[in-house]
Amino acid sequence: MTALIQTIDTADGPFTILVDEHQRVLASGWTADHDEIVGRLAEKNRPAEVRDGTTDAASAVRAYYDGDLSAIDDVPVRQFGTEMQRAGWDALRRVTPGQPLTYTEFAVALGSPSAVRAAASICARNAPALFVPCHRVLRGDGSMGGFAWGVDVKESLLARERAAR
Repeated sequence: MTALIQTIDTADGPFTILVDEHQRVLASGWTADHDEIVGRLAEKNRPAEVRDGTTDAASAVRAYYDGDLSAIDDVPVRQFGTEMQRAGWDALRRVTPGQPLTYTEFAVALGSPSAVRAAASICARNAPALFVPCHRVLRGDGSMGGFAWGVDVKESLLARERAAR
């Protein structure tokens, strides 16, 4: 598989998008380091070739940053994981912008109220950041918790979403 990679500027810094031959987002995040983005995928799921190009998803990111929070909702993604992980990633796409869940609430939404650690792991293993909005899940006490791209980016995204509501 040959993939395209593109980096665009956002208010939160450079954002890089890796897409497959069908323009499905494989991985993305707030970095200009292409190797870091490709490295979000397990080695067996990495594209054979990556070249610079234009991604369809870039326009959705720009629209999101311009205030259209729903612009990212229909961007196709491709993720590799277990059935529970895929169900979790699908559930993350349904979390309302500006109304984050706690990991406990996310576990309940997955139908496994006691699986709080599994819910956190689903967020941690999410490769197409922003398009699958794992930033919308917080610790039980409402604090930010971790985020692969930095808590400052997570705080900025949540503030943007609250302000746009």
